[in-house]
Amino acid sequence: MSQTHVVRLLPWSRPDGKPCYLRTDQSNGYMWQLADNMEAIQLGMGTALIEHAEEVLSAPKVSLEEVRYLANRLVESLSDVLRIAESRGERLQASAPHGKGDGEGGDGDGPLLPADAFG
Repeated sequence: MSQTHVVRLLPWSRPDGKPCYLRTDQSNGYMWQLADNMEAIQLGMGTALIEHAEEVLSAPKVSLEEVRYLANRLVESLSDVLRIAESRGERLQASAPHGKGDGEGGDGDGPLLPADAFG
C-alpha cells in the first residue's frame, strides 16, 4: 500500500528568505500543528496591526518615523498572509479529485461559478 505524501508551504522562510516546505504523510503531526498555530498567530497579529494602523492614520499628527514603522509592519504582515494563502491554496488544489480545481471538470483553475453569482 503506497502512502500519499503532502507537501506544505510553511508559514516561515529560511534565513536566506527562501520558502520552507514540510513533506509528510500526515496532516496532524507536530510540525503540521506548529505551522497551523503559527498561521493563527500571524493572522491574529495582522488583525491587530490593521486596528493599530486605523488608529495611527486617523490621528491628527503622525510623525514620518511612525508612518514608516507602520508601513514596514504592514508589508511584513501582508507577506505572511500571502504565504498563508498560497499554502492553503496549494493544499486545496492537491486535495481536489484528479488534480482539478474543484472536482467539477474545467481546466483546474478554480471553482466554476454560475454567472449570477457575480450579480
